[in-house]
Amino acid sequence: MAEFLLEIRSEEIPARMQKRAGSDLEKMVTDGLKKAGLTVDNARSFYGPRRLTYVADIPARSPDVSEERKGPRVGSPEQALAGFMRGAGLSDISEAEIRNDPKKGEFYVAVVKSEGRNSSDIIAALIPEIMGKFPWPKQMKSGSSSFRWVRPLSSIIALLDGHIVPFTVGGIEAGNVTEGHRRMAKGPFTIETFKNYEAALQKGCVVLDAEDRKAAIMDGAVKACAAKGLELVEDAGLLDEVAGLAEYPIVILGDMDPSFLELPGEVIRLSMRTHQKYFAVRDPKSGKLAPNFVVVANQKAPDGGKAIAAGNSRVLSARLADAQFFQSEDAKKQLIDYYDKLDTVVFHKKLGSIRDKAERVAALARELAPIVGADADAAEQAAKLAKCDLVTNMVIEFTSLQGQIGRLMYERENSQISPHPEADRQVRDSKGEGGHTNAVLRDAAKAAPQDEVQFSDAAKGSIASAIEDHYKPQGPSDAVPTEPVAIAVALADKLDTLVGFWAIDEKPTGSKDPFALRRAALGVVRIILENGTRLNVFSIVFAKVFPAIIARIVATDSLDRANSIRVAYEANAITRGALDTIIREEKSYVAAIQKATKSQEGVSGVAKLSNNLLAFILDRLKGTLRDQGMHHDVIDAVYAGAGDDLLDISNRVLALQSFIDTDDGANLLAGYKRAANILRAEDKKDALPDMTVPVDSAKSSHDSERALIGMLESVRPKISSALEAESYSDAMTALSSLRIPIDAFFDDVMVNDDDADIRANRLRLLGMIRDTARDIADFDALDG
Repeated sequence: MAEFLLEIRSEEIPARMQKRAGSDLEKMVTDGLKKAGLTVDNARSFYGPRRLTYVADIPARSPDVSEERKGPRVGSPEQALAGFMRGAGLSDISEAEIRNDPKKGEFYVAVVKSEGRNSSDIIAALIPEIMGKFPWPKQMKSGSSSFRWVRPLSSIIALLDGHIVPFTVGGIEAGNVTEGHRRMAKGPFTIETFKNYEAALQKGCVVLDAEDRKAAIMDGAVKACAAKGLELVEDAGLLDEVAGLAEYPIVILGDMDPSFLELPGEVIRLSMRTHQKYFAVRDPKSGKLAPNFVVVANQKAPDGGKAIAAGNSRVLSARLADAQFFQSEDAKKQLIDYYDKLDTVVFHKKLGSIRDKAERVAALARELAPIVGADADAAEQAAKLAKCDLVTNMVIEFTSLQGQIGRLMYERENSQISPHPEADRQVRDSKGEGGHTNAVLRDAAKAAPQDEVQFSDAAKGSIASAIEDHYKPQGPSDAVPTEPVAIAVALADKLDTLVGFWAIDEKPTGSKDPFALRRAALGVVRIILENGTRLNVFSIVFAKVFPAIIARIVATDSLDRANSIRVAYEANAITRGALDTIIREEKSYVAAIQKATKSQEGVSGVAKLSNNLLAFILDRLKGTLRDQGMHHDVIDAVYAGAGDDLLDISNRVLALQSFIDTDDGANLLAGYKRAANILRAEDKKDALPDMTVPVDSAKSSHDSERALIGMLESVRPKISSALEAESYSDAMTALSSLRIPIDAFFDDVMVNDDDADIRANRLRLLGMIRDTARDIADFDALDG
């Protein structure tokens, strides 16, 4: 075996792209070598700020290959023979062998031999091809070459058994020279083997392996903190990132002004992490952040890093000073005072502003509250406050802190004022069912007497949690909200988003999902399942959300048309009288459409949209269940009779999967399939009796038959009771008791008896078996 070493060196590769690039390079090169007939051993890849490296052991030459291709029979038409010869590369049919098959007679066989190739030739063709189609998220051209790479190429090493494999990519010729750290030990270094390559990079102050860089950073950071009696705040994501920024990481502990610790810890950590790539540090005694940070430099400093620490401290101070200013400005108002400002932010042109959404979510959260065990007033209040921090200075500057800033502001305020109920009702009434709020009434609502809603400390804590957690889960690894008020607001927010974009026909298509609707639907699924929430999604979506959304869309479209006409009037394109007439018509149009949404046709249309959305949500549930190891056929069997209670569907699938995995379940499924197949075959022959006639035990002439009838009559009420109580494991247990009598019946009894009455009775008995199983799930959908 010969050692193959490949290094692709370029300008700085973005840290977020490095790990994926390393795995892509390893897979593409390994697969390409194997496809060319080479065996590949000990394949490894490495990635860093300026290089991707691949090394593996491969043979010096691919093996000779002999392949047999079967052709037409002897005596076949000329056309068939000509096609066979072209495919096999034969110039004459005499070059093919003639073989004999006892059943098919004589036929032609072409033995196609391919000579092996030198591995260096394979590599010289493979690597440029791979680099030309390498799946970087973003690429760029450099110089006059049309070749694209993530950053301009610097050099390529391609060595096979110590010898250069010659090829050119993007104007760069493959060679055997690399460079080390830009400042500390640039080189150049001539490479012969991977061992020599590792040694050269070490001499050149480059740590090749990302895991080694991460270990060095963690070890240095922990030791630097411990020396000062401090503790590192670990951050795996940041560790991956800084390991991709430094070829030779050096850890430095810096100081910051203690006055900045008055800021919320989330703000400090975010500023450090996102903008400066610093690790936060805490006091192990109090658990609170310390006025320090850990920065990772990419070089050894002559003064031990003092100047680097001081410079980074100044940069951090400037950013935290901005945060202090933003916080002081935001603190001049209460969180609810930002509610009206949400009207200045468009959620979607057809769905209104963020405030419009907040009002819908608040109304829906109030409806959902009793279902999830939350206080309705607290849920409505939390929903109104949940989006308010979006227009604060802090969230505008630190976008990823949405929700967290709102929670902190609410907690600081300690109490909350809600608009007077009567004024709030007038504001809602002025909007009709989705129209724009009358500005005069909105101002009146502001000026109306304010009544303080008295929430207990526990309720205030629930509201604070809901403000922060209603965005969750934002990804597969994110936790779901577990507090009832947060659950109500999170579900309301996600359902409103899904319904809104469904109503305006902005559904996901293929891989495109610009509004993250799949994530929202998956969030609904996870919140319901992980909290054990019983929620009939269809009835909520159909009755509570879609009508309001549709009316909102109609009113928005109407206003857009009216505004266009008003612009035309101001440009003297139409008269004042014509304008007034059109506006009156538009108001009538809005009223008519709002009325139509309640008509039979409107209700039917809303139901269709609701069904379509429910199917989308059920697809996300199906994916979740598959991730839990549930078999596709088990899921399909339950889905055949599924409603809109996601938790109930999940419980049925889990119970059925557990049952099918047992011996009793597998054998009972076999018995069911046998019964169903007989019934299906008789139905095709139009030979089934009237299946509505009950089974008559008096016509049963065999002990096994009578035993099965007795067991079915005993089991069916138990299954019905268990299903009604939603005790699916009990239903499966009851069903499993049929296994032995069903097996005995098929062993001892002939269904298609010569006596027509007996045959009909036995077919009805099979129908009874089928219907009993189908009460639980569609067993026809199960494999087996």
